[in-house]
Amino acid sequence: MHKSWRFIPSLKAFAVVLGAIAVLGLSFTGAWAQSSAGDSPGAVKKYVFMSSSGTWGAAQDAAIRRIGGTVDFSHAASGIGSASSADPDFLKVMMKSGAFSKGSTDMMVQWQEPANEQEFTEEAVTPGNETFINLQWSITAIEASGAWNAGYDGTGVRVAVIDGGFCPTHVDLAPNLDVAHSASFVPGFTFNQDVGNAGTFRHACHVAGIIAAADNSIGTIGVAPHATIISVKALHGGSGSFEAVIQSILYAADPISAGGAGANIINMSLGATFNRGGGNTGAGALVSALNQAVNYATSKNVLVVCSAGNGDPNTGLGLDLDHTGNLITVPAMSGSAIAVSATAPVGYAVGYPNGATNFRDPTTYTNYGHSLVWVAAPGGDTALPGNANCSIPAVPAGNVNAPCWLFDTIVSPGNTGGGYFFAAGTSMAAPHVAGVAALIAQKYPGISVGDLKSRLAQTADAVGGDDPFSPYYGHGFLNARRAVTEGPAPQAAASPEKRIETTVATARVELVIARNGSSVPEISFTLPTASQAKVELFDVAGRKVAELFDGSANAGRTTLSWSGHDSGGDALRAGAYFARLTAGGVQQARQIVLLGQ
Repeated sequence: MHKSWRFIPSLKAFAVVLGAIAVLGLSFTGAWAQSSAGDSPGAVKKYVFMSSSGTWGAAQDAAIRRIGGTVDFSHAASGIGSASSADPDFLKVMMKSGAFSKGSTDMMVQWQEPANEQEFTEEAVTPGNETFINLQWSITAIEASGAWNAGYDGTGVRVAVIDGGFCPTHVDLAPNLDVAHSASFVPGFTFNQDVGNAGTFRHACHVAGIIAAADNSIGTIGVAPHATIISVKALHGGSGSFEAVIQSILYAADPISAGGAGANIINMSLGATFNRGGGNTGAGALVSALNQAVNYATSKNVLVVCSAGNGDPNTGLGLDLDHTGNLITVPAMSGSAIAVSATAPVGYAVGYPNGATNFRDPTTYTNYGHSLVWVAAPGGDTALPGNANCSIPAVPAGNVNAPCWLFDTIVSPGNTGGGYFFAAGTSMAAPHVAGVAALIAQKYPGISVGDLKSRLAQTADAVGGDDPFSPYYGHGFLNARRAVTEGPAPQAAASPEKRIETTVATARVELVIARNGSSVPEISFTLPTASQAKVELFDVAGRKVAELFDGSANAGRTTLSWSGHDSGGDALRAGAYFARLTAGGVQQARQIVLLGQ
């Protein structure tokens, strides 16, 4: 499907890099997955554990040290930690200790596939305001300027980019980077180090530029050009351990006062796809720990945005996660995270400025499915046939000349040398959503994760035809302008350390979701007068999974007894759901987040 990827050198240069998400089999075969150490006798291996008590404390430390293991990291509040040992029976003994509910040998995963690059040159252009704005079709597609004109640019909002090495000196990234709280969880490397030299493409920089490239009359502009970026390195050369990714999430989500990064939003343009079956490799425990880390971030009122994945690398086609056996892609399907699918035009630069404007067409590589996609956003593609050249004016003068298909991808900063790159993938779609989430968070300080998700969904443009939950678009196509100019104001979230509850208005029908330290939230509703009422629960694809109440209710508050099970009595998986109240001719919906048991 995709043509060869190309790199254009020099300061005003570009590259196209399509980082397909690796397919990783739980059967533990081939080179797709590997443990943190070999199987040779006496080799020190690293393990990831989840505490049986839900928190990590002295009992967990003591269990590990009792047989000579070393605690490498632990996070008290989430109950997740890691340890290393050369004892071949270490994991078995730990799981019999009673201190842990799950554990596994850690894995190194290729979360971002390496790119294939070829060089060619193009005529230099003079930087201007913004030099490459005419190339940024994605900014037009999501109506970002409408949000800026309304006064929202991400000021005061903190977005953590969990990825590879960063570009802290790039002119479009440096103004918005919080260097003090940027961090690396890859041993031996700082947050701004990665493979390759200064001219090598860096995925993290491209992603960060889509979110918050500065409004500085140079290069490109981000969706939220005044948001603060925190670089959190979990990958090196696109690969990294589960431990590093989990640590990065927990660090990003914790407040600065607790030693964390204090992020409001986390962007994770990375992922791996697993077959749920096919051997007892222990990867299931790692996926569970990743779920728990994502849900911990939600408990801290931090939104986690993930790329939906770039399909099967063998065929180049997106995976249908609703009907593709037992596949699961993480972190896109981890806990309460939201996943973003990718769209692109075909022929944007052909006959510019009268080229293609089909910005919302799904790419053939994007993963899709009701069970996966929250919203769709620009990701870029290389589907345009042929290698004809096109030209788009730079600002204030000059032209950018390149193969026409290249302009259908996404342009953004991409290396420590100051270069700008074209790239395509769901990795590029996710940061558009993270940027719009930052605009919403600026307008509504303290907005809850549930309301932030709902607002992204409710203000997305409907493009799914008669199906309100399209497998390609989820709730619709991202719209920045509508996200900050339309719809009622959401209620501010309480401190995540306190009871989180929707305010009850006794003079009207009101559905209330409360979190009281339990993995299953309390659901109640208030009626001004006695009437018939129904409370139903739906998954994010709009499928009804449970009926929680159907009958006559008295005036005032009615609290429901629900243990987190569906209508068939089976426990629902952790993640996001919607409760809908119908009463007195009024219908209300609230999001529910079930945490891991």
